[in-house]
Amino acid sequence: MAASDRMAVNMGWSAFSKADDLKKRLWFTIGCLIVYRLGTYIPLPGIDTEVFAQFFQQFTQSGGMISLLNAFAGGAVERMSIFALNLMPYISAAIIMQLMQAVSPRLEALKKEGEAGRKKINQYTRYLTVLLAALQAYGIAVSVEGLSTANGPAVENPGMFFRASVVITLVGGTLLLMWIGEQITARGIGNGISLLIFAGIVATAPLSIAQLLDQGRDSGNYLLVIGVLASTVLLIGVIVYAELAFRRIIVQYPKRQQGNKMTGGESSHIPLKLNTAGVIPAIFASSLLFIPQTITNFSGNQPPEWVQFIAPLIGSGSVGFFLLFAALIGFFTFFYVAIVFNPAETADNLRKYGGFVPGIRPGKPTADYLDFVLTRITVVGAIYLIVVCVVPEIMRSRLGLAYTLGGTSLLIMVSVTIDTMRQVQGHLLAHQYEGLIKKSRLRGGKRK
Repeated sequence: MAASDRMAVNMGWSAFSKADDLKKRLWFTIGCLIVYRLGTYIPLPGIDTEVFAQFFQQFTQSGGMISLLNAFAGGAVERMSIFALNLMPYISAAIIMQLMQAVSPRLEALKKEGEAGRKKINQYTRYLTVLLAALQAYGIAVSVEGLSTANGPAVENPGMFFRASVVITLVGGTLLLMWIGEQITARGIGNGISLLIFAGIVATAPLSIAQLLDQGRDSGNYLLVIGVLASTVLLIGVIVYAELAFRRIIVQYPKRQQGNKMTGGESSHIPLKLNTAGVIPAIFASSLLFIPQTITNFSGNQPPEWVQFIAPLIGSGSVGFFLLFAALIGFFTFFYVAIVFNPAETADNLRKYGGFVPGIRPGKPTADYLDFVLTRITVVGAIYLIVVCVVPEIMRSRLGLAYTLGGTSLLIMVSVTIDTMRQVQGHLLAHQYEGLIKKSRLRGGKRK
C-alpha cells in the first residue's frame, strides 16, 4: 500500500468534518441524486401507467435486457417516467464518437488539439445524443400505442400529438440527466454519469431481492434463493479483489550530479490494473444490445423481414445474445484500454525524465515491453469481465429468476463505489496537505 493510501486509511471523522469543500461537494452530489430519483416517478403525459405496468410484468418475466435497462434507470422504464430512456442514448453516442475518432482523421485531429478539441467533440456527442434519443423515444411511443388490455388501452389519445409529446419529454429527460451528470463531475464527487446509473441500480436492489424471496417462497425452493444470495456475496468479493489488482512495472531513475549533491537513484513503478477499462465495456455492451429492440419498437407491429430474422437470433436469453454480449465486452475492453494507455507515449515520457525499466532498453524496446505486458493483462481482464457479466445472466435466464442484481449491476456498483471513495480520499489528502502548509507558514512567521 502506498504512503498516500495509508494516510487516507488513517483519516477519521475529524479530518472529514474539517474538509468544508468536500462536504459541499457531497451535499451537491446528494441533491442531484435526489432530483434524479424524483424524476423517475413523474410519468409521461397521456399514458395509463396501470395498464403499462401489466404489460411490463409480462415483458420482464424472463428477465433480459429490458429488466437490465429498467435497473439502470432506477425503475423509470417500469413506471414509464420522463427519465425512461435514462442515459443510454448519451452512452451510445459516446461509443460512436470514440469509434469515429479511431477512423476519422478530422476527429483524431480535434482530439489532439487539447481542451478546445475536447469541447468540440463533446458538442458533437450531444447532437448525436439528441438524434438517438429522438429515434428511441419515437420507437417507444409507437410501441406503447399498440398496448391494450381488458381495462383499456395504454394510451388514451394515440396519434402524432401523443408521439410528439413523448419524443420531446423523453429527449428533454435524457438531456437533463446528461447535464446533471456533468454538474456532478465538475462540482460534486465521482463520475456523474456512472453515479446516476449506480443510484438507479441501488434503488431497485431491495425490490429485486424481495422478488427473489417471493419467488423462492412460492416455489418452495429455498436452497435456490440461499444459493443466489450467497453467490451474489461471493461475486462482490471477486469483483473487489479484481478491481484492486494491478501489475507493477518497476521504473528506475539513474543518479545525477547536481552541484555538490547527488540526486536521483530512486525507483518507482507503473501500476497496470487488471481491469484498466473499468465498468465502461459492460455499460457500452449493454447499451448496444438495447438497439435491436429499439429498432423493433420503431418498426411498430410490422417490422421488416430482416428485423424479424435477426431478432430471435439475438433475443434475450438466446445463445446469440450471450455470444454477442461476450464479444462486445471483449471488444470494448481492448478498445478502451488502447485509448486510455499509450505504451509509446509512456516510454517516451520515461526516456525524457531519464527513467528506464530494468533490463529493457529505453525507447521502442520499452514501448514494446509495455505493450506486451498490457496485452496479456487485458486478455485476463477481458475474460474476467465476460465471466462476471455474462455467466450470471445465463444462470438467471436458465433458472427463470426475477433478479436484476446480475454481474453487470454488481460490477457497476462496486466499481463506482471504489472510484468515488478514492476521490473522497484524494480530497481529504489535499485538505490535510493544505493544513500542513498553513501550519508551516504560521510557524515560519512566528520565528521571524
